[in-house]
Formats: sequence, C-alpha cells, structure tokens
Amino acid sequence: MKTLQSLLLATASVLASFNAASAEPVPAIQYLNSGKVVPTNLPFSEAVRVGKLLYLSGQVGLVPGTLKLVPGGMKEEAQQAMENIKTSLDASGYALTDVVKCTVMLADIAEWAAFNDVYKTYFAPGRFPARSALGANGLAFNARVEIECIAAHGE
Repeated sequence: MKTLQSLLLATASVLASFNAASAEPVPAIQYLNSGKVVPTNLPFSEAVRVGKLLYLSGQVGLVPGTLKLVPGGMKEEAQQAMENIKTSLDASGYALTDVVKCTVMLADIAEWAAFNDVYKTYFAPGRFPARSALGANGLAFNARVEIECIAAHGE
C-alpha cells in the first residue's frame, strides 16, 4: 500500500510540475482609443489587444472625429466604415491583412450585395477573413452597416 501511495504522490508531483512548466503566461490586456475615428469619451474602447489578437469595436460610416454619418447610403457608409477600420488597425500597429474575422450587421439584409461590392475591394482575392453577416434592427446613429473585426499578428 505504501508503494502505491508513493507512486501516486510521485505521479501527482510530475504532473504538477509538467503543468506549471507548460502553462503559458496570461497575455496582457490593453484598452486602446486612438481618437482618430471616434471621440475618446464614449463608453467603449476603440480596440482591445489581448496578446497578439486585436478586437475592434464595431465601426459605422462616421466621418472621423464626428458623430455624423457620411451622406449617400450603403456604398458610402460601407466605404467609410472600412476606412475607419483601417485607421483603427493602423493606430494599433495592425493592417487589413491581419484581419481574420469580421461580423457585419446590416440595417437591411437586402443591401447585402451592395455591401459586398465595397467590402471585397478591401481584401486580396482568396484572402478574405472569416465572416458573419446578419440583418439588424436599429444600428447606432441610424447607420446602414456596422462592422466589427478581429485581427491577429502571426508568429
């Protein structure tokens, strides 16, 4: 019986040391607000960096530095939202080529094709991020489209 207890204690000790040695440190979390797209006094972060991942808050087609949508409709709002995403990425040291996932919310799902016409011009063919798109009721600022993204730096 003592041999079994010794073996169990030795096994537990080896497992504990293995887990401690292989455990990765918890990545630092940074809350980022460049002020280049929306005012910094709003109750959310423009982006949050967790290790090598960057989570962007949803962007609508606001004229940078204001809380007013660009005029024109879906095409213009989609272009401005994508430009705002580029600005936020750049301010955090990332680029559109680092984007791995987008979630697109459309005020009218019937405008999905019009949105796609703009969206696809921002990414290289064959290198589109994973994406979800959905119809939404009541986007901020009465926007036609809102896009949130996740970007990652590789090894």
